[in-house]
Amino acid sequence: MEEFHPQKPILMEHKPKGGLSVTVFSIVLFVLAFTLLFSDQFVLILFLLGVLLIHELGHFFLMKKFNYQHVRMLFIPLMGAFVQGKKDNYSQKESFLVTMAGPLPGIITGVLLLLYAANNHSAWGLQLSALFILLNLINLLPLDPLDGGQIFKLFVRKNNEFFLLMFAFISSFVLIFFGWYIDSYLLIAFGFFMGFRVRSIQKNYHMHNDLKVEDVDFITTYKRLSNKDFHKIKYVLLEHTPALKKFIDQVSSDESDPILASQVNRVLVAPVKKDASLFFRLLVILFWMASFAVPIYLFLTLDFTWYEL
Repeated sequence: MEEFHPQKPILMEHKPKGGLSVTVFSIVLFVLAFTLLFSDQFVLILFLLGVLLIHELGHFFLMKKFNYQHVRMLFIPLMGAFVQGKKDNYSQKESFLVTMAGPLPGIITGVLLLLYAANNHSAWGLQLSALFILLNLINLLPLDPLDGGQIFKLFVRKNNEFFLLMFAFISSFVLIFFGWYIDSYLLIAFGFFMGFRVRSIQKNYHMHNDLKVEDVDFITTYKRLSNKDFHKIKYVLLEHTPALKKFIDQVSSDESDPILASQVNRVLVAPVKKDASLFFRLLVILFWMASFAVPIYLFLTLDFTWYEL
């Protein structure tokens, strides 16, 4: 006789509100925060805003093209910006393109501005090109959560979770060390924030190991998750989260079901279709290397003796 399992609760989708208005508001806060600290560098602040905007628009438009849901752009005062969106089923090839769509336009723009500045002895062109190139090359470093780190993880098999855990830990440590080295409290704080994220990754890593023993397929979407696997994941989740278990025991099912659905969904790993060919992956590596090599070569070979600091 087939074992009966209660129906899993409905996962409530929370659509981000605001859209464009939230993006504009975050840009205003971003500019105001930098203006308060660097009131005499307004032109540089506008340059920085332009560089970040072009970078994030690349991610934004590719996500829209590949039908990501709830796509929106947010700027973080004194830190940077990001684009968020999600899909039920991800494509490795699309993910590569979405990730590269941020730094690629910025580096190309930076290189073109660099050539313009060298040929026309343009000080503003040189400053703006350096900002485009520097910020986008930093973003391509293989550190989590930078774009370079996302590209690197796309080359790694998703089921190699211990490697991804160590990669996140090393990335956090490097950010903290580099922040200390250049005396940047913001970067140090961001590194520690990433450290808390590592703790969350570690927790999922241990839960996934328990689920493998139970033969539960957690590389799936909530919609496709069977009632049987939902309850197995719920059991493991509560075993690893005593505070959640205590809370669930004290409230009604109407209150606990939406929370359990959300927490179980966080344990799941989004499936990624491995559709990037060897040739395509080699092109990604070539782009990655060229992004560093071309600007460095130009800076070393072009004449900038005319520029005065």
